[in-house]
Amino acid sequence: MPLLFSKVTLGTLTLQNHLVMAPMTRNRAIGNIPNELMAEYYAQRGSAGLIITEGTSPSPNGLGYPRIPGIFSAAQVAGWKLVTDAVRPKGAKMFMQFMHCGRIGHSLNLPAGARVLGPSAVAAAGDMYTDAEGMKPNGMPQAMTDADIKTAIEEFAQAAKNAVAAGFDGIELHGANGYLLEQFIRPNSNQRTDRYGGSIENRARFVLEVADATIKAIGKDKVGIRLSPYGVFNDMPLYDAMEGDYTYLARQLNARGLAYIHLVDHSAMGAPQVPDSMKATFRNVFKGKLILSGGYDAARAESDLAAGKCDLVAVGKPFLANPDLVARWKSGAAVNAPDMNTFYTPGSKGYTDYPALG
Repeated sequence: MPLLFSKVTLGTLTLQNHLVMAPMTRNRAIGNIPNELMAEYYAQRGSAGLIITEGTSPSPNGLGYPRIPGIFSAAQVAGWKLVTDAVRPKGAKMFMQFMHCGRIGHSLNLPAGARVLGPSAVAAAGDMYTDAEGMKPNGMPQAMTDADIKTAIEEFAQAAKNAVAAGFDGIELHGANGYLLEQFIRPNSNQRTDRYGGSIENRARFVLEVADATIKAIGKDKVGIRLSPYGVFNDMPLYDAMEGDYTYLARQLNARGLAYIHLVDHSAMGAPQVPDSMKATFRNVFKGKLILSGGYDAARAESDLAAGKCDLVAVGKPFLANPDLVARWKSGAAVNAPDMNTFYTPGSKGYTDYPALG
C-alpha cells in the first residue's frame, strides 16, 4: 500500500492515513458560533487522517474576519461539539487551529468591546471585507501592553482547555500567514523595544510563551504549530535574517516537545518558495512530526513521504472541493475543481454540495 494511505502515529494518536486536511477559512460561522452546516462539512471529509479546522479565535479580539468561529464562549464549545461528534465516526482525528488575527482585521468585524491588537501600532497594508460596509483598510492596531500580552496568553490556554472539552484531539497554533503570533516574530510588524521586541529571542518570546501555556493546559502531545517562513501573506515582507530566525524557532519548539510543526509553502499560489534548506533544517532540528503543505497532488505527496522529507502531507483546496479526496486519490479518479467564488460566502453552496463519487 502507498505510504500516503497507510496508518501513522501522531503523539498518542493513530491516524488512518498520512493525509491531513489543511486549515481553511470558510466564513460559515454565523455569529462566530459553529453550527450544523459546519458539522456536515467536516464530517463529509472525515476520511482524512487528521483534520485541522479553519482558523478559530481564542479571543473576541482575534475575530478579524466576518463569520469566523471562536472557542472562548460556552455556545462556541457546544457548537464545536456538534462538529467533533459528527466527524468521530468517520475515523479522522481533529486538531483545532487557533487563529488570533491580531492587526489583520477591522472593528466592524469585532464584537462589542473587542479591539484590534498587535505587537506595535503598525497597520497592515491591504483591505478587509466587512459584512456591514464591504471592503475597508485593515484597522490600526493598538500596541499590546504587558497586561494585554498576559491576557492573550491566558486566552490561548483557556481556549486549549475549551477545545479539548469540545471533543478535539489537540490544537494547532497559527504562527503563520501574518496573524498575531507571526506579527510578533517578524520585525516589520514588531517594532517593540521591550522584552518582546528587537532580537529574535525577544520577538519569539510571545509565541513560545503561548506554546508553553497551551502545553501546560492540555499536554505537549496535543499541541502543534503552523509556521510560514518565507511567507509574505498579510504584509509580511522577506528580510535577511529569516532563515536564522526560523532555525532558532525550530530549536526552541523542539525543546518543548510539540506534537508537530506544520510548514506552509504558498509558492504554488505565487508566493516566494520556501528554500529546501529551510525545510531540511526543520526536518533535522525538530524531532516531532513534520507536516508539509502547499500545492500537493497524490504523486508528490507519496514521493515526499517516501523520501522522508516529512511525516504527513496537508492539502487544502483539493479537500475543499472533494469530500472524498482520499478515495479519489486512492483510485486515481478525477477530482472536482474548487469554486473560488464560494470560498468565503455564507450558506451551503460551494461548501457541502461538492459531489462525491457514485
